[in-house]
Amino acid sequence: MVITYIIIFVTAVISIFALNNENLFAKLKFNAYDAKHSNHWYRFFTYGFVHAGYIHLFINMLVLYSFGVIVETYFKFYFPGKASFYYMLLYTGGLILAIIPSFGKHKNDVFYNAVGASGAVAAVVFASIILYPTGKIFLFFIPIPIPAPIFGIFYVAYEYYMAKRGGDNIGHDAHLWGAIFGVVFTLALKPGLALIFLQQLGLN
Repeated sequence: MVITYIIIFVTAVISIFALNNENLFAKLKFNAYDAKHSNHWYRFFTYGFVHAGYIHLFINMLVLYSFGVIVETYFKFYFPGKASFYYMLLYTGGLILAIIPSFGKHKNDVFYNAVGASGAVAAVVFASIILYPTGKIFLFFIPIPIPAPIFGIFYVAYEYYMAKRGGDNIGHDAHLWGAIFGVVFTLALKPGLALIFLQQLGLN
């Protein structure tokens, strides 16, 4: 759980400072044009530590807290001695991979910007679904628990649809690719988890 708490603390501190400092916000946000034409490759990482507002920050960190603790716990069980390292790779990999499709689309668009840890958080959420498929997920506007795999299916379908539709200024591509990375990375670490996943759901 320690790594999750550290990520939340660091992200909250940097985000709050950036929300009150326009220059810092501008330096850390992901601008696809600057990443390519000014070699600001660090933006592939730093954009995840700034947010569009306090609600954006709160939701991302609340979700990370809820699912990060689960992933860290299971990683410690499956990968003793390497759990913290793998967890950091999961989070960082989700953060970087999530923004690559947007970079490909907007690398020549000086006006395209992105902020937020949503891609990395999605990677953690979907890693937790693989590790703990019998878990239940509660959404703010739905008063009943949703089985984790069902949530995952609807999440991916929704993000794919909204990414194709566009027009709402939300990085659905980042959410989608972060989720995919979370599944692929977790199964790559321990392919046997696929069988365990099916067994827990009574499908094998």
